[in-house]
Amino acid sequence: MTSDPLRLTGEVDDATARLLRTTANLDKTSLATASLLPGWTRGHILAHLARNADGFVNLLTAARTGDPIPMYASPAARSADIEAGAVRPPTAHRDDLRRSAERFAEAVAAMPAEAWGATVTTRRGPWSAANLVWGRLREVEVHHVDLAVDYRPADWPEAFGHRLLREVATGLAGRSDAPPMVLRCDGRQHELVVGDRTAAPTVSGAAVHLAAWLIGRSPGTRLTVTPDGPLPTPPEWI
Repeated sequence: MTSDPLRLTGEVDDATARLLRTTANLDKTSLATASLLPGWTRGHILAHLARNADGFVNLLTAARTGDPIPMYASPAARSADIEAGAVRPPTAHRDDLRRSAERFAEAVAAMPAEAWGATVTTRRGPWSAANLVWGRLREVEVHHVDLAVDYRPADWPEAFGHRLLREVATGLAGRSDAPPMVLRCDGRQHELVVGDRTAAPTVSGAAVHLAAWLIGRSPGTRLTVTPDGPLPTPPEWI
């Protein structure tokens, strides 16, 4: 899904500010508490978000200069950086998050218009540079929820929920392990169809709740199914 990167920069700034407000209340004990991601503490989440920002800086630099700069030096280096950063004191986490976010913003501002059309190589394969700002926004918003503090999918901006829902549904439409379903947002006539709709159930709700359920951040208790029955089981998200 391609979104105008310059239109999303303000949303990234706002999402980052919300994340930093949350981290202001986390002490050493809170950071060592388990997050919603198996095997990761809240400290792991924050270390990942900081290194993710730097990884996107690498990709933006690659798009701007044409040099084949990888997002991370290697999968092992990425994991090692997250493990090492997870146990830092709260002030170090907050400073790292803030400074890495500033580096990301500077890298975005340095992009000439033509560079957004470049193709870069992410951990999961080729991606248009025009998607990088959206990618960062998605990381911040989803992992903010993963901290399991006081930020939930219901707190996501509506526009973010709709973008995420469309991206995830589009990805599911091409997967053989995705159950057929029709996704309908409250108050909207437009539907997103996954698989053969002939006998597919219709799952309805707000975009943020549909998206959160599809990516495994919600059990879907605020969704309705027509005809009445259990929710389909979406495959594992990225």
